[in-house]
Amino acid sequence: MKPERVPGRYIREEDLRRLPGVIEYTPTARYSYSAGQALSEFLRGLKDGRILGKLCPSCRRVLVPPRVYCEFCFTPTTEWVEVTGAGRVETAVISYIGVARERLEKPEIIGVIRLDAPGHAENSFDFAGLFHKLCGVTEDDVKSGRVIGMRVKPRWKPVHERVGSILDIECFEPLQPREVV
Repeated sequence: MKPERVPGRYIREEDLRRLPGVIEYTPTARYSYSAGQALSEFLRGLKDGRILGKLCPSCRRVLVPPRVYCEFCFTPTTEWVEVTGAGRVETAVISYIGVARERLEKPEIIGVIRLDAPGHAENSFDFAGLFHKLCGVTEDDVKSGRVIGMRVKPRWKPVHERVGSILDIECFEPLQPREVV
């Protein structure tokens, strides 16, 4: 199916670059970013194959990724909680654009996963969930809505390849193997 064109004038990138006043510029800005206390611990946990969150002592929400305070009740978080990584797909999309804004030959399926927090009520968990790739599901699963509510678990990179990044989780895959119909 070809994407629908909307009204307007379409300009190819090479034509855009030839317009008067358009210059090529590559910024040389250098910067550093500190992950901070909570996110640093979260990233160390990922390197070890663990997903860590912080517990809000007031509203009992488990925040993943962790934050130093709860943005619902503005209480400082206190206790670290390890979650299994298993969870439920809240929403999913088919992405034809990669992380560097390149067009993908084969689209990826991206979802928001609401992770389980053992010992905590389901509604106590941070609703935002974890945004990540889904594997083991098809475009048809997304289009039909079968992926919504699907139970998934993380597929980790091998230990020697982990660096302390969210990408240490390759993707989230179905807990149950798909049935062939």
